[in-house]
Amino acid sequence: MRDDRVEAKREAEALDEPAREARELAERLGLAPYPVRYWVVDHDQMNELIAYGGFQRRYPHWRWGMNYERQKKKDRHGLGKAFEIVNNDDPAHAFLQESNSAADQKAVITHVEAHADFFANNEWFGLYADRGEDGPNAAARLERNADRIAAIAERTDVDRDEVERLIDAVSALEDTIDQHSPVDAARSVEEPGVAADVSDGDEDPLGAIEARIDELNLSEEVRRDVFDDEWLEARGEGVEPEEPRPDVLAFLRDHGKRYDPDSGKAVDREPWETTVIDAVREEAYYFAGQKQTKVMNEGWATYWESVMMGGEGFAGPDEFLTYADHMSRVLGSPGLNPYKLGFELWTHVELRAARREVLDKLLRVEGVTPENFHARIDLDEVAALLDPHPAIAGAGPATLDELAEMAADGDPRVDAEAVDRALSAGDEADAGAESAGVDVERYPWKLLTREGLAERHYVLSRPEHRGALRNVSREALEEQARYLFDVDRYDTVAAAIDDVDRAAGWERMFEVRESHNDVTFIDAFLTDEFVREGNYFTYEYSRAAGEHRVASVDADDVRKKLLLRFTNFGKPTIVVLDGNFRNRGELLLGHRYNGVELDAERAKATLKRVFELWGRPVNLATIRVEYDDGEVRRAKRRGEEPAGTEVGVRYQYDGGDVTEHDLDAETESRIAADDVDYDTKPDDWLA
Repeated sequence: MRDDRVEAKREAEALDEPAREARELAERLGLAPYPVRYWVVDHDQMNELIAYGGFQRRYPHWRWGMNYERQKKKDRHGLGKAFEIVNNDDPAHAFLQESNSAADQKAVITHVEAHADFFANNEWFGLYADRGEDGPNAAARLERNADRIAAIAERTDVDRDEVERLIDAVSALEDTIDQHSPVDAARSVEEPGVAADVSDGDEDPLGAIEARIDELNLSEEVRRDVFDDEWLEARGEGVEPEEPRPDVLAFLRDHGKRYDPDSGKAVDREPWETTVIDAVREEAYYFAGQKQTKVMNEGWATYWESVMMGGEGFAGPDEFLTYADHMSRVLGSPGLNPYKLGFELWTHVELRAARREVLDKLLRVEGVTPENFHARIDLDEVAALLDPHPAIAGAGPATLDELAEMAADGDPRVDAEAVDRALSAGDEADAGAESAGVDVERYPWKLLTREGLAERHYVLSRPEHRGALRNVSREALEEQARYLFDVDRYDTVAAAIDDVDRAAGWERMFEVRESHNDVTFIDAFLTDEFVREGNYFTYEYSRAAGEHRVASVDADDVRKKLLLRFTNFGKPTIVVLDGNFRNRGELLLGHRYNGVELDAERAKATLKRVFELWGRPVNLATIRVEYDDGEVRRAKRRGEEPAGTEVGVRYQYDGGDVTEHDLDAETESRIAADDVDYDTKPDDWLA
């Protein structure tokens, strides 16, 4: 019988060298990853890790088992094999499946190194990370939460089912946090069980009401009759934020109660309930960084994986076909594929920056203007001049002598020390280059500096991008020339190209990697050119035709649809409008309507979860579109789309059934998003 531990250890030892070399290559390319600890696990262990969100321990809850069974079935039927999983931590922990081929293991290691770089350098991860002196330690934090909640569930005075019910309620609302703020920015910071401040320093509402009553100078008898304790309590329970509050979960944590079915009233929570809410909410903030940067992060990792595995031959000759199949499956997944979209957008960022750098130099050549650019500049000559130096492009054992000459001349593209060591090893009778620590046959990149690698992988030298300079319009040239200073002129095209920074594209990528999330990334870099060359389009559901149809290939429309998918994690934006709605201590939430309706059934189910955290009636204001059956029939006959009517509605739940009510005009105006419409159908799309 096979010893799984021995097999895993043998596999791990075989991966020591690829992991070590991948880290060195990543750093030479300019990446600055967290340290990564690699673990080799079997199928079952991988399924458990996926179920737990990439960690080995989580708080007790039924959904982990559900996640495990779902992933196990996908794995068994070949519907979703996981090659690896890596978490945002310092050090990061990466888990590799032992059944992966050698090529797959190398691919996921290079992929992981790029993920670790993104974790360490993207500001949106920094917003949520527990960055003490030793950096983030998410595994320890989640383990502490697991211990706390497990201890609560085991207490004799606590019903375990109540703990799971509370986790269910908080988990259903985990995307209603304010993901643009640190975890404690949107709520009062108090120890579990201690009453929180009412609202960012505002005075206590109950105390304020009592003070105003005192100013009336009423007799004690009138005061007791008119303003009894129950009336005061109802008005003191809620708060009315001056502006809509985006962090619904924080508001519920700070001001919510628990409904007591025995008394039929809301009662204060037990301290353990606040502890559970805080733990689950804190973890929602930790995972928010991953949700907000899915396209960027996966695209970044895929880009650098392709540079290392394909461009630098990290996949050996006998492994390359396996790797190519691996990459085709990753990029070829149907639907909105974050790997493909992210990879293509990062390449587009690189291409634009590199092209701008070249145009900047060419527009400084004497006699060249935007008007005569295409007539005066021989772009075939430019393409030849941009090609990497032959010794750089073919760096390896065959070019050692030429690289040595370049190093002797102080060429910054060549690692002089590595070349010298490789040559010294070759001169020894019985020693290979590997004995000197530079195996240039397997790892030729060791002979080059980052500057040399940037030239070796220069985007404008790749066959698919050689025509990028020809497609530049006169208008684009005029726009760029407008910002040029009349300095650094060149006498010839060759002199201008010699001054081109081949790393300009990479440098721009590193700048973007630091500050953007998916929404800003797509908004900034999804250009007309990208949409046109990538054949992107939008589609809409036609009520007249009863099917989905292509609606638009316009870049603004494509960008609009993609932003809808990524804003607020792709979920409806819900805010707190009133914590004392109708002066009854009810909660009023508002759906920021942006032309896209809520799923009514899911909204009603979620409202019931909100009730469990508020303890009193809860309301949700939204807008839906209603269609007249007669108008739909007439529109079909005319080959047009029917025009629906937007109607405000308020759902209410008080512990019984969800009821629907008309929405007042003032609230309807508060929830309508200004100048936002995600409908991309042209007026005559069915004509």
